[in-house]
Amino acid sequence: MQVLIDSIEKGSLPGAEIVLVISSNKDAFALERASKAGIKTEVVTGSIELLKALEAASAELIVLAGYMSIVEPAVVERYRNRIINIHPSLIPKHCGEGFYGMRVHGAVLEAGDKVSGATVHFVDEGIDTGEIILQREVPVEKNDDEKTLAARVLTVEHQILPEAIRELCEKILRRNYIK
Repeated sequence: MQVLIDSIEKGSLPGAEIVLVISSNKDAFALERASKAGIKTEVVTGSIELLKALEAASAELIVLAGYMSIVEPAVVERYRNRIINIHPSLIPKHCGEGFYGMRVHGAVLEAGDKVSGATVHFVDEGIDTGEIILQREVPVEKNDDEKTLAARVLTVEHQILPEAIRELCEKILRRNYIK
């Protein structure tokens, strides 16, 4: 959340504006970060409530970053190819049901992978099955544990998420200009 707020404030995401931050967890730190930045926040618990909040905010792109719920098919259908997620592995490895947080990094280490990384992808009806937008590798080092690997992957996530959003915002701006 903070890297997106900072990227917009620095002007490195031209045309981008965070219109709403949504969480299903009222204690999510992203809500506090957003409030401090003067961004509207909402806590929602179901797909109908989520759709209403997104429509009311006139959201054009939905960024899932730390959103730990499965997006319902009705939401995916309404915002197809406009919902993106960041995942802490090189999809299609170490993704899908049960692969989140430190579990992903543990699976990478257990598999003996030489590289890990991060992926930004479109959200579809599956879990981590949408089209890949951007990936970047991170070497797995000999003495890595879950925490050290996670820290390096997070650095890459902070790089590629704004990059992907920049590309998508440019497409949205072109589409809106052509209309």
